[in-house]
Amino acid sequence: MLAIISVILPIFALMAFGFGAVRLRLFPAEGIKSLIAFVNNFATPCLLFHSLVTSDFAAAFNPAIIGPYYIGALVCFVLGIVIALRGFGNSPGVAVSVGFSGMFTNTVLVGLPIIQRAYGVEALPVVLSIIGLHGAILLTTGMVTIELMRRDGASLGRTLLVAGKRVASNPLIWGIAAGMIGYFAGLQLVEPADAFLRMMSQAVVPAALFGIGGALNEFKLSDNWRQALIASLIKLIIHPAIAYVLMIWVFHVPMEIARYGILLSAMPAGVNAYVFATYYNRGVNVAANTILIATVSSALTISIWLYILTL
Repeated sequence: MLAIISVILPIFALMAFGFGAVRLRLFPAEGIKSLIAFVNNFATPCLLFHSLVTSDFAAAFNPAIIGPYYIGALVCFVLGIVIALRGFGNSPGVAVSVGFSGMFTNTVLVGLPIIQRAYGVEALPVVLSIIGLHGAILLTTGMVTIELMRRDGASLGRTLLVAGKRVASNPLIWGIAAGMIGYFAGLQLVEPADAFLRMMSQAVVPAALFGIGGALNEFKLSDNWRQALIASLIKLIIHPAIAYVLMIWVFHVPMEIARYGILLSAMPAGVNAYVFATYYNRGVNVAANTILIATVSSALTISIWLYILTL
């Protein structure tokens, strides 16, 4: 248990540091967006590129890990939609937004720092094999579903075009694509380039955690907190439980490898859940509350999953 606390405590202390700095006006709230933009658009792409070029990515690409992760995510998406429709009487568009909040993981700002802290850099190739498909699969699924379900939806072709543009314009995808090209081309980094990428990579953890902590000041609990709580439980408990059952009991993946994918699925809802909700103006309060509740609650649930993964 002390080992788990030693993993979790610095991570959430950095988040609390960012939250307190913005709340006490020691750090400008408007600067948080710029900090997160730096992480997403510059530091993390460098980390992804460097990790892929310098790792055995081909050996880490394991369908028995990637498949269960996304099967779990899609089951959570459907479950969230059904509960929102039948349990809360939401409109179809809002229901899809709620389901998306229970499906989309904060893989970068929270997932990468925690997994790297828990299992070291050797976990990154497996984690990156999941992250590389994350936006493409889940954003496209969410956008196509909401366009098909809401009454004022666009055509399927236009939806796929918009989804494709959003995925293609993501710097994280650029970093992964460049890293894969470099890996399969046998690229060898010269020392100055390697040093530059390492320094940029080292900025990801503190900047991402400080930034997500500061960003939590933007999200306030509203009347829709019950739906957000359910979406959070789906994300923090149901998703990793499905991944665990499929990876360990069905595909018999060794725990020392499966734990990377299981722990990633246990991360809280990502900021893109809020971006998705605001883009369609559906379930915005639920998405914001889900990010707040899930991120705060994940301090406990991630600790529990870390313990389970050591058994």
